[in-house]
Amino acid sequence: MRQFTPKHGTLSATCVLKKPLAGIEAFTAVLHEIVQQNPLGCTPYRTVKKQHPPVRKVRERYTAKFVYMDPAGKQIGSSSEVYDSVEGYENGIHAVMASLANITAHRGKARHLRESDHFTVILQCHSEGGELFFLSLSRDRITVASYTSDAIRKSLEKWAERSPALSGVISAR
Repeated sequence: MRQFTPKHGTLSATCVLKKPLAGIEAFTAVLHEIVQQNPLGCTPYRTVKKQHPPVRKVRERYTAKFVYMDPAGKQIGSSSEVYDSVEGYENGIHAVMASLANITAHRGKARHLRESDHFTVILQCHSEGGELFFLSLSRDRITVASYTSDAIRKSLEKWAERSPALSGVISAR
């Protein structure tokens, strides 16, 4: 079973993936598994006048990296664009690649560096025991934070070990 290494101070634990998720499709597969399939057994809860789902997205950030190349193939510029949704990320990449204003300003053609892109989503989860905790997913690590019960971390370790979406990027201890 892959171990999440606890950090000192506030209760949090991080699992660094042995290799980053391949791209946005692999990242969204992991995200979908957690939010839609709820493998951690999270439960819905209610606060004053509001019903909350078992797992909800708190924040999303998708960063696309670009370089600009002159006709001789020399890098003459670079940029990154940050989006708050997968749709924005995908549409934004197409917009940057097709932007004549960017091509003119950089005096070169844009090239998308997919392997350098970064994705982060923070989820708020409600455990069966009534505890709220946060799960941060990024391309190269998974972090659980603000939990008090070790059962939450152990449940996350079991899921990570069995997850089809993490197959090949998580190593056994």
